[in-house]
Amino acid sequence: MINVGVSITDITPPVGLAMAGFAVRTDPATGTHDPLTARALVVDDTALVTTDVIGIDAELSKRVRSRCVLPDDAVTIAATHTHGGPASMPGRLSALADAVVLDQLETGIVRAIDTAASRRKPARVLGGNGSEPGFARNRRQSNGPVDRGIPVLRFEDLQGAPIAILVSYACHPVVLGPDNLTWTGDYPHYVRKELEAASPGAIAIFATGCAGDVNTGHSSASSLTNKSRPERSFSMAQAIGLGIAQSAAAADLTELSGGVGGAEAFGQLSFQLREVGSPEELARRWRAEAAEPHSIHTIWANWAETTMGQDVGPRVVRCSALDWCGAKIIALPGEIFAQTALEIRQVLATDAPLFVLAYSDDNPGYVPPRVDYDRGGYEVEEAHRFYGIGATVAPGTAEHLADVGCKAALSASHFAAKSKSTKINATERRKT
Repeated sequence: MINVGVSITDITPPVGLAMAGFAVRTDPATGTHDPLTARALVVDDTALVTTDVIGIDAELSKRVRSRCVLPDDAVTIAATHTHGGPASMPGRLSALADAVVLDQLETGIVRAIDTAASRRKPARVLGGNGSEPGFARNRRQSNGPVDRGIPVLRFEDLQGAPIAILVSYACHPVVLGPDNLTWTGDYPHYVRKELEAASPGAIAIFATGCAGDVNTGHSSASSLTNKSRPERSFSMAQAIGLGIAQSAAAADLTELSGGVGGAEAFGQLSFQLREVGSPEELARRWRAEAAEPHSIHTIWANWAETTMGQDVGPRVVRCSALDWCGAKIIALPGEIFAQTALEIRQVLATDAPLFVLAYSDDNPGYVPPRVDYDRGGYEVEEAHRFYGIGATVAPGTAEHLADVGCKAALSASHFAAKSKSTKINATERRKT
């Protein structure tokens, strides 16, 4: 038997603050379409938290995990990566992060974890996989890799009443474009809303999979204009969210059994400076090409003058894993591509639900697999400038992080097996 608690904390900022996710969007938020939340799911002494921001940095994750009531090595904090949220990472994504918002975000995540932990009660878990709803597209290559399917976990109390539903889908929460000026969780909001309507009393938690190169079909270039597009609207986000929720609700679930374990492992994020030319030369060229003060070329020029080539030594990054009665959650930092998730699935090869998450515990930008570097493009050649990172993540880093994530998964499964054995022994002692 496991003990499960869940909670939601509202982290919606006031209007008038900078939004994160699009270089071309320079106006502040003018309203709230749907509340931004931090949602914590606690299973025994482990937790997964998802929060409606584009990313969190490693320092915030570390502070939250040290402040909450649970062991810090058994807590995973993942951003949904909505582009309808506030600037949430200091110095990144060319948007000024408000100190009050950052403090409220950190405190809100801690509160969500502690509240969920205080609500733990005996429960059972059912798991399965929903069929692919067909919305995800590889935006870098036609018929390119996509991590298909929807892993699902449903938690119920011992009387069968729903407690929580956890689902994941590997598709960028960027249905809404730069013309949107309201706080929103994007399509995950509608996934959660529909699942909660179908299971009154449950809290739905959405975790974004490895969607670094996957969205609903538009190119990265389409995000360089504020022009409204019918395929990037709230009605489209609602249709996508509804389709994902319906696939998850139709999944064939079976009761899972086993112990609970969590683990972390640490790897290195390495960088490679790919620009040709000095910072001064590049800044002059890009300023000459800038059409307006807030254009992408201006952002690049500012990057060349202040950030290019700086702080590009290897960084230690955290990968984490949870094992909940055989269901596994692997969480990696940054914008991980679909190919990496597929490789992890091949290595771990399990029939139980397997969640491979990105944007977890840090977001230093895109982490392409080795095969993608020759293709170039925004994610390889340009995105690090917008992110405020001194260079592109180096080839081989994605494969390294996948190895580290699998190592964490094996450790989590080991702890889960020990947990199950301990519970069985305790039950036998009570019987005698």
